[in-house]
Amino acid sequence: MRRGIAATALVASLALAATACGGDGGSDSESGGPVTITWWDTSNATNEAPTYRALVKEFEAAHKDIKVKYVNVPFDQAQNKFDTAAGSKGAPDVLRSEVGWTPAFAKKGFFAPLDGTEALAEQDEFQPSLIEQAKYEGKTYGVPLVTDTLALVYNKELFAKAGVEAPKTWEDLKKAAAVIKDKTGVDGYWGSTAGYYAQPFLYGEGTDTVDAEAKKITVRSPEAEKAYGTWLSLFDGKGLHKADTTADAYAHIQDAFVSGKVAAIIQGPWEITNFYKGSAFKDKNNLGIATVPAGSTGKAGAPTGGHNLSVYAGSDQAHQKAALKFVKFMTSAKAQETIALKNSTLPTRQDAYTAKVKADPGIAGYQTVLSAARPRPALPEYSSLWVPLDDELPKIAGGDESLDKGLSNVETAMTKLVPDFAK
Repeated sequence: MRRGIAATALVASLALAATACGGDGGSDSESGGPVTITWWDTSNATNEAPTYRALVKEFEAAHKDIKVKYVNVPFDQAQNKFDTAAGSKGAPDVLRSEVGWTPAFAKKGFFAPLDGTEALAEQDEFQPSLIEQAKYEGKTYGVPLVTDTLALVYNKELFAKAGVEAPKTWEDLKKAAAVIKDKTGVDGYWGSTAGYYAQPFLYGEGTDTVDAEAKKITVRSPEAEKAYGTWLSLFDGKGLHKADTTADAYAHIQDAFVSGKVAAIIQGPWEITNFYKGSAFKDKNNLGIATVPAGSTGKAGAPTGGHNLSVYAGSDQAHQKAALKFVKFMTSAKAQETIALKNSTLPTRQDAYTAKVKADPGIAGYQTVLSAARPRPALPEYSSLWVPLDDELPKIAGGDESLDKGLSNVETAMTKLVPDFAK
């Protein structure tokens, strides 16, 4: 299998790949029939996949010479499945790749660089930070399909009843939670013990789990310890729900929020449709969305998430050409508008934020917090750094381990993930 394609000569290189064993589509084009490309979609099979299936049919209707084999792969299985398939055979021609996977697969040579191709013909329409996040070593390996970030989502009715406003800092949140408890009887805030959801606390202290440029692990720096100390303090106090360290914590927090049993949580736009299904948000305008509170530095922000569409580097000439057309169609302004209207997800290009799209208060609200989103460094191992945090933070929050001991364990685990990084 070829392990990469020069970005400046991708189209010319495609001819050299005509004999490669590409994707699951086989060499159907040799018989003169339509080219069949395979797309692994990792969206939610219930809430989102129907929209993508409908768009596939639209694409096929407009491109009679291309067929798309649609495969919905569970998100939590897709990364390993693609890694295995691309390393042997049977990889799809197109993958809906989580932004954190993109540099990792690009480093392995599994993704084709897309600079100068049809897929990126409208590159200037996309948010620059999202294009930057799809790059690895100066080349672009994905076209942004949907984006997301975390925000403080809150119940406007409960906040109004308590006479409080969306907090600007974590200290403000503590005070608001106590007042909400006094005035309404429900908890004001319920935090998560997952590593990803603790990331805004790090940004609020001007730090991260690692300093990618300096190649240094910073999860135990004074700034990080302060950040996690603040995170820990939000599980204990009036109106602050105690930590849920069970395997179903995510569902418990979500259910409490949508049923009006807690006034605020930190959450992403992938839950917009589920917010609206809850009794507390039958009136969609009751959903409040604000930038995550700031730390002691006055800085506020959350990680940029989302998904890119990437093309498998091992596909042959005909399949890659077809894949590029498909990626361009799926990331067009029209397709992104459709996806936003049907799935309540955030477009990655400004021209897709039409009046119809912004009529959804959830999308409009999350659009306002995108400016505070922090792009992830182009470090292939970056997303894996949350794994040891997912192991240790619940122990810390549950009182089974001290903050110092837990972060020490995290640091040790991270040295194995990025062995060339200093402590």
